Amino acid sequence: MNNHLIEKDLYKYAYNEYLLVLKPNENLHEKILRAKEEFSKKYKILSAKHSYPHITLVNFLQFKMMENRLVNHLNTIAAGYHPFTVSLKNYGSFPSHSIFVNIESKQQVQNLVKELKPAQQLMTLNKDNKPHFFNDPHLTIARKLLPWQYEQSWNEYSHRHFTGHFMAESMLLLKRSLAVGADGQNLTGKYQIARQFKFMNLPGATKQGELFV
Repeated sequence: MNNHLIEKDLYKYAYNEYLLVLKPNENLHEKILRAKEEFSKKYKILSAKHSYPHITLVNFLQFKMMENRLVNHLNTIAAGYHPFTVSLKNYGSFPSHSIFVNIESKQQVQNLVKELKPAQQLMTLNKDNKPHFFNDPHLTIARKLLPWQYEQSWNEYSHRHFTGHFMAESMLLLKRSLAVGADGQNLTGKYQIARQFKFMNLPGATKQGELFV
């Protein structure tokens, strides 16, 4: 069989993992990175230092061949949505594994997540892999903590303060390829920015987009 046809067929069934996120502005980004680095150093968890500061809206798997349709629809949703302020205040936790910065303006983010749900069909790989919409928005400092790491850090961070805010003027689609080598080795790549969608508050844009799902 023609090698080109084989590659084309493999691409057809290849898929990515996607994150749709809100990214803090540069100043707040740096402030959060410093908080993550401090946590990493104190509680010996390297992943905290290297992870990308963001607020996840939805996480999903989808075939690469669906990306253009997905991008077009998300662009339409964003065009009909309005910029809004995201306020952060102090810390929270998911017992017994994660520490995060609280989103004080949860309703604003939850409203955006609600607007994204009509695109669920384009985010569904199959019946066993459906999108996960984040209805409890937060900004992770560290996750997958060991019991001692969680207990000690939450004892400290439950009393610590953090404040900040940024204007959410767009959302980012991040993606990484998922692959396993012939020897069973995990070949999953790092997340990269696939597309930015600006909030333009254009009347009627979202409803128009629903016609093309």
